[in-house]
Amino acid sequence: MNRVRLLTALLSLLPLLAHAAGSAFLPSRAQFDALFPERIAFYSYEGFVEAVRQTPGFADAGSDVERRQEMAAFLGQIAHESDQLRAQREYKRANWDKYCRADARLACAPGQQYYGRGPIQLSWNYQYKAAGDFLGIDLWSDPDRVARDSTVAWRTALWYWMTQPGESKQTSHAAIRSGAGFGATTRAINGPLECDKPTDPDAKRKNARRADFYKHASDLLGVPLLHPLGC
Repeated sequence: MNRVRLLTALLSLLPLLAHAAGSAFLPSRAQFDALFPERIAFYSYEGFVEAVRQTPGFADAGSDVERRQEMAAFLGQIAHESDQLRAQREYKRANWDKYCRADARLACAPGQQYYGRGPIQLSWNYQYKAAGDFLGIDLWSDPDRVARDSTVAWRTALWYWMTQPGESKQTSHAAIRSGAGFGATTRAINGPLECDKPTDPDAKRKNARRADFYKHASDLLGVPLLHPLGC
């Protein structure tokens, strides 16, 4: 085999080698557009891809099916949280000044509000501080950067997914990896408000909406659902 043919053969193996080394599964642009046909320009596919590349561990372990399943669960959840990537900032402006929980360890920056922003609607001063510290940027004194920088917005959503258990015992990422099911990711994201309320019509509606988005993402990515769907 001459050098050109050998080089061509080696180059053809690079995608397989990258996958074996733990590269994250990424939906194609066409799949992304199909999932979010009405998304606003702020939630760019490029920002999403860059954020995934900067998040080790996300959708990059196990079989190809397992990687796709985590991606489907994440996309299903942020579809609900961000109103299908149409909410750059929390819609209900009356709540914008209600997310400051000041204590001896952390106050709120003067003139700043910590209402929901980004794909997972990051909220509260302590969450902005923790996310910013993790990402190496100051989101405590400039929380609105989450609504101005597409990659930062995506990275905060992935930060929460990977590291924050909320009121649950495990993060959304850990729930998927452990086989706890899609419903366990809802518990990590919004547990007290939606989980363990079988007779609450609003909680049931929100659980069903999350599950519907998840089903759509799973179908598009060609993977089986991870039950239970509700929390």
